[in-house]
This record gives sequence, structure tokens and C-alpha cells, in this order.
Amino acid sequence: MRVLIVDDEKLARDRLRELLYDIGDYTVVGEAMNGNEAVEKTMEMNPDILLMDIRMPGMDGLEAAMHLMGSENPPCVIFTTAYDQHALDAFEVNAVDYLLKPIRKDRLANALGKARKLTLKQLSEVNQAREEMPARTHISVHMRGNIRLVPVQDIIYFLADSKYIVIKTDKEEHLIEDSLISLEKEFDEMFLRIHRNAIVATGFIKGIEKSPSGSWQVVLKDTEKKLDVSRRHTASVRRWARGSRTAQ
Repeated sequence: MRVLIVDDEKLARDRLRELLYDIGDYTVVGEAMNGNEAVEKTMEMNPDILLMDIRMPGMDGLEAAMHLMGSENPPCVIFTTAYDQHALDAFEVNAVDYLLKPIRKDRLANALGKARKLTLKQLSEVNQAREEMPARTHISVHMRGNIRLVPVQDIIYFLADSKYIVIKTDKEEHLIEDSLISLEKEFDEMFLRIHRNAIVATGFIKGIEKSPSGSWQVVLKDTEKKLDVSRRHTASVRRWARGSRTAQ
């Protein structure tokens, strides 16, 4: 079976590679140093199994696994972690395999033998065991069977459109199936609700102004496009604008 090793520490990757060689019947097709690389190399190399660290700089292993589960043929994931045993007991579920560092050969062989695909419910249980549940660093967009990762910091706004959400960046638009409410909750410190169908990245807001009809609009940086503010959200948007000017 084809294995992709994902860990930000070279010694840990080398250790897993040596153990896999000793066990036999497994081929290491590549290595990645973070979750972003893990997603990209999975799309490129199509491994059967990922041996993936949980805590890594940037995108961690849990977020990477969540993105990969949206692909047409997601790989099996075995997490590697430095969590202590007590913490692991809190979120162990039957179909989620993990390896506690330092990793032993017999434990790795056993995990590989029962590797299986994760479910959303199982990933959620693992997520809940973390001390913190940070917002995603990327949004995964599915294009012709592949995953495209859009950095959240590049997104100007999310706009509800029928059954989908439009992601707008400086150069492109994508459609996803998340709900606007869940996105607002997840990224509440980065985005501002301006309408029942729109949340805007505060870092891309130049200011607010009144339209000829008397309603308020959000003025975006580096573009002539303006977004309408609903009557319901006018007060909160104006408060944010006043606070933003004060902070400056």
C-alpha cells in the first residue's frame, strides 16, 4: 500500500520511513511538512494511507483530514501525536487510529493493519478533544474531483447565492456548500455581517457610505464594487466603522 508521511519534524519522518521499511509491504510515496502540503501531495500522489501528525505549523493534521474527506477517494488517515495518554483516552473512537510518539514498530504495524477511512463524526470527536479549536486557515473548493485550497486571508467576502456560498477573492470566485451562519461563527473575528446574505472580511473594508437612495453600503479596498448593508445590520456595521476609526 502507498503511504504519505506528514510531519513537520524531519527526525519523525525519517523514523516512520525506517519503521515502514522494516514492516514491509508498504511504499512511501512522499513526505509533507504541514497540512497544506499533505492535501496537495495527496491529490498528486493518491496514497492509500496518510501517517499524519496532528500539531503542525500553519494547517494542522485535523484540518487537512477534514479537507481531504471531501475528495472523491479520500485516503485512510492514521494520526501521530505527542498528546499524553490521558488526553488520547478522552477522544479515542473505534475507527480512528493514532500513534503516540515515540512510535513503536508493533503499534505502527497494528494501526496500518486496521487502517480505515474516517467519518465526519469521528473527526468531530477528535476535534473536541483539542485544547483549542482554531478556525480553518483555508477553505477547500472541489474542482473536477480535485481539492483547491483558498487561504482565508485572501477571501474578501462570502455571499449566499441560492443553495451555495460564493467565495470572492481578488482574482476569482468559487462556490461552496457551507452555511453562512457557520462561516460567520467560525470566522467571527475576521468577518463582519452586513446583510443576511453576506459577511465581509474587515481587512478588505475601506469604509462605509450612503448610497443615492439613502441606504448604507460597504466600500471595499482596491475596487469600485460596493456591497449593500441591510437595515437590520446597519447599526452594528456603523458601530464597527466607528470603532475601526477610533482604533486607527
